[in-house]
Amino acid sequence: MKLQSIILSLSFILLSNLAIAQCGSHSKTSNASWNHQSDLVDIVSGSNDFTTLTVALKTAGLVKTLQGDGPFTVFAPTNSAFAKLPDGTVATLLKPENKSQLSKILTYHVVEGRFTARDIINAIKSSDGSFEVKAVSGDRLTASIQNDTVILTDENGNKSAVLKTDLDSSNGIAHVIDSVVLPQ
Repeated sequence: MKLQSIILSLSFILLSNLAIAQCGSHSKTSNASWNHQSDLVDIVSGSNDFTTLTVALKTAGLVKTLQGDGPFTVFAPTNSAFAKLPDGTVATLLKPENKSQLSKILTYHVVEGRFTARDIINAIKSSDGSFEVKAVSGDRLTASIQNDTVILTDENGNKSAVLKTDLDSSNGIAHVIDSVVLPQ
């Protein structure tokens, strides 16, 4: 993680004078009142767009973790992102016997450290168009830019677009994504 932080810091310094593409299109995500005093759980639980994620975090027992010191960067899938999964997937994952699998999927959406949209874009640009990062789950996500939108590609080749960026909190930052990313 320290190497990733160093790379991102160097990227930011070297590329700070570049024009930064906007991370994504305007989203339909409601504008809950987020402020730096709220933690990451407050951000997702404070919006009707993240009710599935909120239930999943509670079921997986990850609420206290995401209320911890961090810092964390969370790629937060909306309700419509969860709705893209095959029928019955969310209900199956929310069963107590699938807590471990649910936890692995959710921690695949979390990276240690606080990485703004600018940090991510700079890392992508300084890495010749794509940047790989290790999620808290231990699995890898690849970030790239397509049509001025940051795209996350999971280990299975599935893609998720970043819709809204830099939802700042007291213990990290969240970016809204349009699809659930899945580890292998």
